[in-house]
Amino acid sequence: MSTLLVVGAGGHGRVVADAATTMGSWETVCFVDDCAKEVNAPGFEIVGTSADLERFAKSYRAAVVGIGDAQTRLRLIERCTEFGFDLPMIVHKSAAVSVRAFIGAGSVVFAQAAVNPGATIGRGCIVNTGATVDHDCHLDDGVHACPGVNLAGNVRVGARTWIGIGACVKQGVRIGSDVVIGAGAVVISDVKSGLTVVGVPARARLGKA
Repeated sequence: MSTLLVVGAGGHGRVVADAATTMGSWETVCFVDDCAKEVNAPGFEIVGTSADLERFAKSYRAAVVGIGDAQTRLRLIERCTEFGFDLPMIVHKSAAVSVRAFIGAGSVVFAQAAVNPGATIGRGCIVNTGATVDHDCHLDDGVHACPGVNLAGNVRVGARTWIGIGACVKQGVRIGSDVVIGAGAVVISDVKSGLTVVGVPARARLGKA
């Protein structure tokens, strides 16, 4: 077994590291973080910053990006790929992931989440605590399904879309890229790219927040 390098030691990064430790695939898990002096990561060592990634590629085989922001996460995944890191998927021991589902490089599935047969999850996605991704769903790169999200069967979600905590999406719905779905929203119809939708049923939010 080797060491897993987690990029980002904030709250999300620490959950990624915790999930990784349940897998038993790495002897140690450590962090790089650009604000190391401001981060409290008990039980994990912070070994450097993102500026050290190219140098660390010579001594660390695998890396995963533990950053919540989708654009930053995907950008750092691309850097890790260029430097030659392996980008494993991280699946918490208590998650239920079908052997007939596909999970892309650098994606994470947290505790008590479920990914069912025929589901396809792209690179750098987050299926957060207790979220469910039902049969034949497709999540493009960088999607974040927050804790308690429920996606019914055959839902398609575009790249970098953020689905807020406790939101539900009806079967067969198509959601575009760079969409924000508010916490607790119930999405029963298609959503165009770039929109923010909230409420029950979910509707586009007009004007400034």
